[in-house]
Amino acid sequence: MRVFLCEKPSQGKDIARVLGAGQRGSGCYSGSGVVVTWCIGHLVEAIAPEGYDERYKRWSIDDLPIIPERWRVQHKATTAAQFKTVKQFVGQATELVIATDADREGEMIAREILDLCGYRGPIQRLWLSALNDASIRKALGALKPSAETLPLYYSALARSRADWLIGMNLSRLFTVLGRQAGYTGVLSVGRVQTPTLKLVVDRDREIARFVSVPFWAIDVTLAHAGQSFTANWIPPAGCTDDAGRCLQHPVAQQATERMRAAGTAQVLSVDTARVREGPPLPFDLGTLQEVCSKQLGLDVQETLDIAQSLYETHKATTYPRSDSGYLPESMLAEVPAVLDAVLATDPGVRPLIDQLDRTQRSRAWNDGKVTAHHGIIPTLEPAKLSAMSEKELAVYRLIRAHYLAQFLPFHEFDRTEARIACGGQSLLAVGKQIVVTGWRQALAAAAPSEDDGEDAQRSQVLPALQANASCQVGHVELKALKTLPPKPYTQGELVKAMKGVAKLVTDPRLKQKLKETTGIGTEATRANIIKGLLERGYLLKKGRAVRASDAAFTLIDAVPGAIADPGMTAVWEQALDMIEAGQMTLDSFVEKQSSWISQLVQQYRGATLSIKLPPSPACPLCGSPMRQRTGKSGAFWSCSRYPDCKGTQPVESSSPSKRSAPRKRSSKTRAH
Repeated sequence: MRVFLCEKPSQGKDIARVLGAGQRGSGCYSGSGVVVTWCIGHLVEAIAPEGYDERYKRWSIDDLPIIPERWRVQHKATTAAQFKTVKQFVGQATELVIATDADREGEMIAREILDLCGYRGPIQRLWLSALNDASIRKALGALKPSAETLPLYYSALARSRADWLIGMNLSRLFTVLGRQAGYTGVLSVGRVQTPTLKLVVDRDREIARFVSVPFWAIDVTLAHAGQSFTANWIPPAGCTDDAGRCLQHPVAQQATERMRAAGTAQVLSVDTARVREGPPLPFDLGTLQEVCSKQLGLDVQETLDIAQSLYETHKATTYPRSDSGYLPESMLAEVPAVLDAVLATDPGVRPLIDQLDRTQRSRAWNDGKVTAHHGIIPTLEPAKLSAMSEKELAVYRLIRAHYLAQFLPFHEFDRTEARIACGGQSLLAVGKQIVVTGWRQALAAAAPSEDDGEDAQRSQVLPALQANASCQVGHVELKALKTLPPKPYTQGELVKAMKGVAKLVTDPRLKQKLKETTGIGTEATRANIIKGLLERGYLLKKGRAVRASDAAFTLIDAVPGAIADPGMTAVWEQALDMIEAGQMTLDSFVEKQSSWISQLVQQYRGATLSIKLPPSPACPLCGSPMRQRTGKSGAFWSCSRYPDCKGTQPVESSSPSKRSAPRKRSSKTRAH
């Protein structure tokens, strides 16, 4: 019997339909010699420390480090019935096809079950990039051998075991040390979550430390040949900061008076350059999350859920958890079918479709830059827009626009810089004249552009200026401004920072190593990491921004720098890529992690943490002092007389600017 092991029921239903396995059973579909069953995500999980030894139920530094000699997993109690079904069919299989999601986690979901069930028969891999019928048929005709994707399993297993070692050992270590210092909450440490949290903590501290500096700018309205335009004052050297801003008010005031008195200005030089911009790539998941956060105000998890729905439910777009925006060159042959499907899905795009050059090959088509997954694009078959929610439709239109942009001309414009003298002062006027709209019309139809003030100003069209031409001086505006602090992260910007962590690393050797890696986390996990930090109360939503809570500052100041260092976790991700490529073994990676954890535990075993504790409020029910606890929804205040009194209240974050960084005292020298 040939068994197809899928990840979700919806996925199983789609594959069963194409296979002709139409008989619905309990947790499966079946047909002639074929059974399609599914996992409902992870049916098995790593055993907790107390599963290895009862004494680990009590958190004690004396029992650390906890390093399993033989790693074990068990089926989840909540999905025991489906595991029993899967185990039954795996036991009856003469051939098995892994049909879970085409990534590390999908490979691990299937392979862990097969290992637990003791399956030793032949295995093939169904590698799907879309769940429409045509894509499923194509993938069924090109099944991969088991050995080709087995390294994905080892990579995912390495990630899982490293997360277990760090999470179980260091969360216990620093929580116990925190309690010794009077902190009653849990200090949850994670290989990816902690450096992600540090990004936000560092940004919030940068904002809190920021001291605004006044500076002055001058905008001058000029006119030539009956057309007005704006020029900006260029302050003289000696009165500016590194960004060229004038810091001396008397200098700016004197320049303003001289230009007002001048009446006319003279053009010194005019330089015009033609700029040609190619279209952006189709979306990878991280870029889609960034754009949806900025333009649609969506959380990163919400964007992922929508992209997953467009893929699974609506069959409108391809696999969403991609880290590449490039497309394989073999898919050029599918361009006519994709464009026809887009038109059938939405006849309203015909005016745009008619302008496309279907033979055009943009930089997106590049086999050398396609990873395990290609960019997110529309599928080969029509979808139903009427079945989509408003948000799903908005995300679909963005994905569609980035694909259609590949077949439109370059966006071309003339950028002109005019240098002008007025009253002994230097001015610069910048103009932009669009020559060919090109691919930008596809993006404009999907969502309005959000140019900032500088872009809007520089989009002015200058009159036909020539050297030595005279201009009339109109309004001269002296503007008193202040430097602004960095903005708090939005979720989309945090994902971008996680991806581009190399920019935040100062070590030149480490920076070079990180340039080609995926940064912190993966496309499949970043949204879940941010969601987990929000649920634990380490991150707080403030409008579209995310800010660090008091507990977050406490945690980051308590843990070793190496654990919170974004550069270090990106190096770990690089090691996982090496395992996936067969350049490192699973055992050697886990051995190194185990050794490192043992060193950290030994180093911090006798440490004393100095933690600034938040003031304890009075219980709203009985007036007793309250203690901070951590529940499923994050941190909260609980009455110290619990369970006799069950008074609670939410934790309010204090201003980072009023918080001093906790100091750490250790009896040992830090090695990491």
